[in-house]
Amino acid sequence: MSRTEVPIFDLLVVGAGPTGIAVGAEARRRGLDVLVVDQGPLCASLEAYPTDLEFFTTRERMEIAGVPFAIPEVKATRRQALVYYREVVKRHGVPLALFEPVVAVEPIPEGPSGERFLVRTLRDARPAERRARAVALATGYFWNPKRLGVPGEGLPWVRSRYVEPYAHTFQRVVIVGGGNSAAKTALDLWRNDAQVTLVHRRPELKPSVKYWIKPDLENRIAEGSIEARFETRVVAFQEAGEGPGGRGVVVDGPAGNDLVPADVAYVLIGYLPETELQRRAGVEIDPESLIPTFDPDSCETGVSGLYVAGTLQAGRFTGRLFIENSRDHGHRIADHLARRLERG
Repeated sequence: MSRTEVPIFDLLVVGAGPTGIAVGAEARRRGLDVLVVDQGPLCASLEAYPTDLEFFTTRERMEIAGVPFAIPEVKATRRQALVYYREVVKRHGVPLALFEPVVAVEPIPEGPSGERFLVRTLRDARPAERRARAVALATGYFWNPKRLGVPGEGLPWVRSRYVEPYAHTFQRVVIVGGGNSAAKTALDLWRNDAQVTLVHRRPELKPSVKYWIKPDLENRIAEGSIEARFETRVVAFQEAGEGPGGRGVVVDGPAGNDLVPADVAYVLIGYLPETELQRRAGVEIDPESLIPTFDPDSCETGVSGLYVAGTLQAGRFTGRLFIENSRDHGHRIADHLARRLERG
């Protein structure tokens, strides 16, 4: 295909999660030619959530692009959310390019059709190019878990994503973390007959743990059903035969150095946003907070025509932005871009 035959999109959205879908749907509502590109399936992050997850957010605050989230329950499950966002895509006819990783977003001199970005991707594992007048990054953070940086963290039984408890019945499970994910996982595993130990570097659970989860876990700890190692840090993950005590998590806490035996460990300490794609595109990012420079009214960065949406705006403070308080980013971006294109 020659360059003249390559389609030029008004907006190319990187990321097909709820925020990316919202941006794509709002662009469609304004008559923009849009394409949503993702390295995996539609709503890959939601698909990878725990199987029986129920969202903290109420259903009406998960609605996007004017499509009602019509379920009888107050809070949606993972499965219901997957169906809902798929229906938004169908309702608005949002074009998708799934399983197509974006390698780079490169600003270019404006072309004859108004294109200002060259987006390099891998299509069927082969280098490919797409061109657009504007680009919105909505890549989130779910695929970039925080690391402890200790020996053994790459062992196959050390994991950063929890799905369901059933494979761990009667197993010894160590959970590292003290937030909502760690707390919910500990309770779910314990209720499915796993032997659970919680390891957390602070003296108590995080204050942000939901009010109906925190007392449940604290009571399980108080009665001895779940062991908790507070003010304790992980030193290493030890494989069988590497040291005394066999497989387990080496920790350092008030009682000194110790080994917590484990069949599996979950490191649930949060996530960091993807920043390399932004940096290479010319977006200025604060080195400490990882927050990009952008206009909060339009979501446009310092690179003209390049927008950031969703949790990318929060940098390393991923707990500040969720679906309910970033779902209007699509509206802001689509409005701003539509006005700009109308002015020519």
